Amino acid sequence: MDFYELEAFVTLSRTLHFGHAAAKINLSPSALSRMIARLEEETGTELLDRSNREVSLTENGKIFMKFAQDILKKREDLASSLSKDQGRTTGTLHVYASVTACYTVLPQFIKLLTKKYPYIQLSVETGDPAGALAAVREGRAALAVDAIPDDGYASMETISVFKTPLVYAAAAGGPYTEVSGSPQDIISSVPLVLPKAGLARERFDKWTKSRNVHPIIAAETEGNEAILAIAQLGLGIGLVPRIVLENGPYKSGFVIHAAGNALGYYNVGFIRRTEITGTQSERRIQEAACDILHTTQWSTNG
Repeated sequence: MDFYELEAFVTLSRTLHFGHAAAKINLSPSALSRMIARLEEETGTELLDRSNREVSLTENGKIFMKFAQDILKKREDLASSLSKDQGRTTGTLHVYASVTACYTVLPQFIKLLTKKYPYIQLSVETGDPAGALAAVREGRAALAVDAIPDDGYASMETISVFKTPLVYAAAAGGPYTEVSGSPQDIISSVPLVLPKAGLARERFDKWTKSRNVHPIIAAETEGNEAILAIAQLGLGIGLVPRIVLENGPYKSGFVIHAAGNALGYYNVGFIRRTEITGTQSERRIQEAACDILHTTQWSTNG
């Protein structure tokens, strides 16, 4: 086995999807499958469970994933220690972000980071905003973009970037462009497209329960883009942060309905472990990220 095969396995372990992992490492899914088969033959054990429609790691696969991660981290440390310029910060910063965060929050951070620390590479895992905290806690990411709760997260540092209200989005030209009444009246009479989990869903559920409101839920899904895709079909109005509708591919095509003050604002920003840990290379990369986070005047409005 070589470093490339170990990197491929770690990538697949994070995505648990042959197609997505193959695209990240510029291989075809079939070539990636053959590579994993070679690793299984070399280790003499099954690393992946393919019995279901979804791929999952076997117990031995989890052990091998940790081995692969440790080897790759040691390689980064070696490269750093052998560098002619001992003051150079090199390695990979793993970041978790939603698609929305990739075009709203990350561009400024990446521009500043690459300008000051040009030898740091970024590896971005995209997914549901509700998965940001788990990605940092599980060590898949050193930094994540998330909606920060009012009381923050235990053992996590949070850096606010901007605030944006939660709103309901209706497809322009669809059946719900004009709604009337109080927020309670609207959600009791108009089908809703809601996130399955996360801060927005927690606030929504708490608010409806406190007022004994019974919403009509047309669909539940993961990620703001998926919510808007369903809302665009005219199946209901989607609950999303307003920033999603003001940037990227959703600048037009929707009518915005206020969600009311009860659901409040999304405080969007970065989260990271408070303590800097890991190998020498990992610590230097985390320190570089902290440098950018703490010396940048982030916008406070979204």
